[in-house]
Amino acid sequence: MKNTAIIIPTRLGAKRFPNKPLAKINNIPMIIHTLTRGLESGVGKVFVATPDNEIIEIVKKHGGHAIMTGNHPNGTSRVFEAFKKIKNDNVDLIINLQADHPQIKGSSISRLEKLMRENNSPIGTLASLLTKDETNDENVVKVEVEMDLKEESFLKAKDFFRIKQNSKNEKIYHHIGIYAFTKDALTQYVKLPVSKLEVKRNLEQMRAMENNLVIKVGLCDSAPLGVDVEEDLLKVSKEMNKL
Repeated sequence: MKNTAIIIPTRLGAKRFPNKPLAKINNIPMIIHTLTRGLESGVGKVFVATPDNEIIEIVKKHGGHAIMTGNHPNGTSRVFEAFKKIKNDNVDLIINLQADHPQIKGSSISRLEKLMRENNSPIGTLASLLTKDETNDENVVKVEVEMDLKEESFLKAKDFFRIKQNSKNEKIYHHIGIYAFTKDALTQYVKLPVSKLEVKRNLEQMRAMENNLVIKVGLCDSAPLGVDVEEDLLKVSKEMNKL
């Protein structure tokens, strides 16, 4: 039987927001909120991958599984190291859940897994409707597709970016920080050299795009906020306090 693993890559040394994973929302570290969302999805075991003992201790204190990794240039390569350490030959689908998305619904994660298995795609992700306020916000990553995303859509991504000029009439959505890889696609990705647009846009998915690895996009029924800077934490805290 084939299995899915959710791996959450995280570290304390983010330049824009140091110690971000341990920032508290409702007195609970953000990494634990994200871990909980992964568990709520019910798609498979959830692991936190990190080079930091402090994060490992917090995760274990809350009953979670943590994997110590070395230093990495991006989250995807950290996920790959953790995947190799799981030592489960039956895992054929790996979900890279960004640690700074504590609002993501478990149902959204399970939806992505369902779309991946039904459509036999090498890499998949999610997107939600883009609000007017987000259009020129460079902290909000956008994804462009050919047609309107609908409930059962799983469409090939045309491009990912933060800001794009002259985007009128194009099908642009708010990209959600989650990726699903087949085992083969993840193995292929980490062997590729860093790409020009990956560096220029600070978006690691551009490495896949520039090497013709297909990324498909499904519609997320909510718009979970990502936490890039401290101001975002305040927004997310307010939203989560409403629940």
